[in-house]
Formats: sequence, C-alpha cells, structure tokens
Amino acid sequence: MRGRALVVVGLDLAGSPRRPTGFCLLRGLTTETRDLLSDEEIVTSVLAAGPSLVTVDAPLNLPPGRRSIHERNGSHYRSCDLELRRRRIPFFPITLGPMRGLTERGMAIRAELEGRGLRVLEIYPGGAQDVWGIPRAKRDKGGLRRGLARLGLKGLRVRASDHELDAASAALVGRLFLQGRAEVLGDFETGAIVMPRTVRRNKVATPRGSQ
Repeated sequence: MRGRALVVVGLDLAGSPRRPTGFCLLRGLTTETRDLLSDEEIVTSVLAAGPSLVTVDAPLNLPPGRRSIHERNGSHYRSCDLELRRRRIPFFPITLGPMRGLTERGMAIRAELEGRGLRVLEIYPGGAQDVWGIPRAKRDKGGLRRGLARLGLKGLRVRASDHELDAASAALVGRLFLQGRAEVLGDFETGAIVMPRTVRRNKVATPRGSQ
C-alpha cells in the first residue's frame, strides 16, 4: 500500500537454540536488531513484527530424492546450490555435518511461520554481501556494518553481533525482493535462494555455515 513502509523480518538462524539467532525487523530502511535463542522466542518475535515477508538464512528444502536430511544417498545439492557453485559463491552442502541440524531447524521454523500465514523465503546473507561487494562479518564486521549503512540501512548498532548484521542483510534482500529488485536462484518448489541482482562480488569469501 502506498505510504506504508515495507516490513520485513530477517533471521540469521543458528543450528541450535543454545546459540544465538540474529533477528532484524526492517521497517522501511530502519533496523531493529537483537539476538534470540529458542524457537518459541523466534516465532513470537516474528509474529509480533507483523511482516510482509520473513527471510531466513538457513536451508528450507531438502535436496531432490531425499525424504529426510539424515537419509544417506547421493543427493546433496538443490538447483539453487548448483547455481551458487556455478557463480563461484562459496557455501557448504546442506547435508554436511552441522548443516543438517540447521536444515532441520530451518524447515521446522518455516513450517511454523507459514502455518501462521506468513511468507518465508531462503536467503544467503554471505552470498548477498559478496554480490554487494562488502565484507562478510567473519572477515570484517565493522566493514560489513558500514557497507550496509552505505546501502541505506539505518539504526545499525556499532556493537551489533555478527548474527544481527547477517539478519539485517537477509532483511534487506527481502525488501529488494518485494520491490522486484532481486533474483531467485532455483525454484520455489524444490528449493530457492533469493539474491540481490548481481553487481559485483568480492574475490575472498567464506563458505555458508562456517559461523
């Protein structure tokens, strides 16, 4: 609706409720960020925000041919993962080690939020940061915060955690998607990652899931 700011929630989901999940409420271009822990806390915070879209840094679909993340077979990649590899954007396969727990949790959070009527999309903040040409948090957290500010985000705290900054990145990609300024890798039936349209990317990057 004209005159009403877009509201997007970005989540940098941890694989375990014992580790912090970054949360960003993006209203227009103004951020409110914090770290959360339990699934209940995450779902409650998202619902309270009333977003038009929720973007999650976690795999939200299984590779084709898998009935569970723990099934042992040769299917390790979704079409969106293969497109990341084609573009030379580093990531970890979702069937590798700790990525399994993240995938399970991501799918559960997605199901819960979609059951409440919200739209949930998969985002890869590290890949988005590569496209924007700004550093990932593990390499230069201050540089990432300054880069997001140059992209227009307001209110980012100087002491924001890595997880909060990645959640803010995820929320910004969601805003771009709602504005028709993002692209979809893969497809929404079998697995899709939403990314900003390619401008340029850093030469040095860190694989997804390395935090």
